[in-house]
Amino acid sequence: MRNPPFRHRWAGAVFGLALAACTAHKPAPSPLPPAPPPADANAEARDYRQYTELVWSDEFDGTAVDPAKWGYDLGGSGWGNRELEFYTSSPENAFVGGGHLTIQARHQAQGGRAYTSARLLTKGKQSFRFGRLDVRARLPRGQGLWPAFWLLGDDIDQHSWPACGEIDVMELRGQEPGKMLSTLHFGTSGADHRYQGTSTALASGSFADDFHLFSVVRSRDQLRFFLDGRPYYTFTAADAAPYPFNNPFFVVLNVAVGGDFVGSPDATTAFPQQMQVDYVRYYQYK
Repeated sequence: MRNPPFRHRWAGAVFGLALAACTAHKPAPSPLPPAPPPADANAEARDYRQYTELVWSDEFDGTAVDPAKWGYDLGGSGWGNRELEFYTSSPENAFVGGGHLTIQARHQAQGGRAYTSARLLTKGKQSFRFGRLDVRARLPRGQGLWPAFWLLGDDIDQHSWPACGEIDVMELRGQEPGKMLSTLHFGTSGADHRYQGTSTALASGSFADDFHLFSVVRSRDQLRFFLDGRPYYTFTAADAAPYPFNNPFFVVLNVAVGGDFVGSPDATTAFPQQMQVDYVRYYQYK
């Protein structure tokens, strides 16, 4: 094949140089803006009845405590409140049957303590953030008994109590069986421990007479508390600084005996005493 005419070769060279020059001076593309962070699921505050999507639950329909959902705190250290019980994982203290979880406090010596009981928790198995948590339960009664449904910050091993936050949805002094308390604990250190809460009472009777529904609805910068679907307390970020309650928390269910909060059992306190839990349910809205 013949070589192309000189003028064609020259034109091609000029075109190549021009293309190279354009490429060399072409501005780099502008970086894309960072993607917005994903929206926090269920961060918006909604009506209690709008939380209809069941995300997690334990209906206690089996014959034993489900180890995939619950672990145990064990021992008789007093738990920071000079309590008198020794917590065990024995089926004498925590068992499932008849569609209920039963946590049973017994007048039974173990580990240098005069009483045994159980404290179950979802730590390391399931944590909860924004949404509605329900516990339907019937509570014990009697001087020196202290049943509770509460939550602790999932980061407690990195940021010790109370910096991790504590949400006491329900706790009851057994000597006041018709009255329950809800309390938020927070602060930067043990020396800076602060708390705020309220109490509510039944119009008649006691929480030992029948099952009641204890609920907390968590949304961004707000917690709302409900008894049998009725609101009775709201806590917001304006009430605590720092405010740890937007973080994931795990659930604790227990019956303590004695301690600074309730005093010791006396001759009027019958044993064994039981907290029966019908279910624990976690809902979100769609």
